[in-house]
Amino acid sequence: MKLDKLEKILINIYSKETCYPDCKEQWNIDNKTLGHCAIVALLINDYFGGNICKIKINGISHYFNIINDKIIDFTSDQFKVDKIDYSNYVIKTRYEVLNNEDTNERYQLLKLKVKLNLIDEKIQNCSLCSNMVEKFPNSKTVSFGKQKDVVILGEAPANNGWRKSGIAWYDINHKLLPSGVVLQKLLNLINLTIEDTYFIEAIKCYPIDRKYLNKCSINCKKFLFMQLEEIKPKVILSLGYSATRTILDVKYKRFSDVVGKVFDVNGYKIIPIYHPSPISPLSYKGNEEIFKNLNLQDITNF
Repeated sequence: MKLDKLEKILINIYSKETCYPDCKEQWNIDNKTLGHCAIVALLINDYFGGNICKIKINGISHYFNIINDKIIDFTSDQFKVDKIDYSNYVIKTRYEVLNNEDTNERYQLLKLKVKLNLIDEKIQNCSLCSNMVEKFPNSKTVSFGKQKDVVILGEAPANNGWRKSGIAWYDINHKLLPSGVVLQKLLNLINLTIEDTYFIEAIKCYPIDRKYLNKCSINCKKFLFMQLEEIKPKVILSLGYSATRTILDVKYKRFSDVVGKVFDVNGYKIIPIYHPSPISPLSYKGNEEIFKNLNLQDITNF
């Protein structure tokens, strides 16, 4: 990967979530780099080496990189100044920069987003299902929550949801879709919300016909496991038959035979549940007891 490619990726994934706590209220899409200098300097150091450097700008600490005697500063525009004086810098070790719990957490999240973005690029370049799907419009195939211990695995992008809004479970007006309402009620039973969990689709693009679900899920399986390898969830809730079939290599006669049971696959705890679509009479009633009896702490040994 080249420097300009990393910079382009970062521009698309900066967020309030990865912003320095004291700057979160001021962060906005017109000043995306605000509060990101330390974790960006760490990422650049990850991929390209060199030194992590620190200066003061108007009394504010600012981090940048020097690689082969060249100054690399992806976040300088946050200061809105004509020129930055880099002469009085000090070199910082990775240990010094990461010796802060919040910085470390934000760095890990930004690093994860970069890696998943690179996987999304591979997904966009895939043509195995070219005559069976429509490509995802914004190339994002992972919805990020506040913590990644729990991943919800869906079947495929919904026509009226993520495919149009860019946000899982919500419509273009940021209103929860019917399936999202059901899922939210279920997650509330274990003191979680949709916003707490990560969400991934087993099929990354939009199948133009449900008859292609099986073939597309087979073609997408490698990408799914690439994403899971980076996210490293402790629990995966697979929604419905199709999503479960993609990730769970277990023979069963009926889907109900595996619903609510815990399976260990490649170190992941997988729990199949009925899809929360309100079309199904089991969407809530079939899952309610599962969630009421679900103790994530016991399952994952937190």
